Amino acid sequence: MIEIKNFSFTYREGAAPVVEGVNLSIPDGAFVGVTGPAGSGKSTLTYAMNGIIPHCYPGDFYGSVVVEGLDTCVASLTDISQLVGSVCQDIDSQIVSSIVEDEMLYGLENFGVPHGEIESRVARALEDMGIADLRDRVIASLSGGQKQKVAIASILALKPKVLVLDEPTAELDPASSLQVFNLLARYAREHGTTVVVVEQKIALLSEFADLLVIVDGGQIRFADAPAAVLAHSEELLELGVNCPRSTTLMNRLAAAGVYAGPVCRNVEDASNALMEVVA
Repeated sequence: MIEIKNFSFTYREGAAPVVEGVNLSIPDGAFVGVTGPAGSGKSTLTYAMNGIIPHCYPGDFYGSVVVEGLDTCVASLTDISQLVGSVCQDIDSQIVSSIVEDEMLYGLENFGVPHGEIESRVARALEDMGIADLRDRVIASLSGGQKQKVAIASILALKPKVLVLDEPTAELDPASSLQVFNLLARYAREHGTTVVVVEQKIALLSEFADLLVIVDGGQIRFADAPAAVLAHSEELLELGVNCPRSTTLMNRLAAAGVYAGPVCRNVEDASNALMEVVA
């Protein structure tokens, strides 16, 4: 679905590349988690996927980014946005209407979706995000988590083949974050949508992602199944990426020859593994 080859980008006002020599292949229908320390180039990478780079942020672009056959440098931003739906970190800056239903209608009407399809798309997207009861609400009265779901639903109504989200749970508590990820994962499974999520919460990403990508210094350090990436917890810590403590503990026991099982991604996995170790 997404093929990135030798991609490097330097913002016009910058003196050095923010990302450099990036190669990444994302299969159709994959759920991809992207994380790394602050300033590592994560957001720049997603801007290249949804066409914001180079169409909105000028600079020196090298290599290629192709999304389902569309070269993002050649295709128009309109064509890319019909294929790739984006949810930015600052939700308030993305919302353009005062009522939830109007926010849902905005993108559908701008993209010329046939009038006969609009109602079913609005209803389905709200239902998929579990917020059908918010349809007539004033957006200013919603909580941060509810606004987040409205923003995602408005993009889902457009039926993108790729969904790119930049830190969608940054302002949410753990329970709300888990709920958003559950909804995204369910939607991706049911619709075959490719999902790319930039997120600092590596424990959350590792529970849902098919592919976990670690970015540091503008380069991809790891890109593999979550368990394979988390096996490098000590290296990740050196990069500034904090793995779950349960993962780090079990990896250290494995390095000491005490534990020989699979990588533990959460407390439950570690607890079960420890029970086997002490048995």
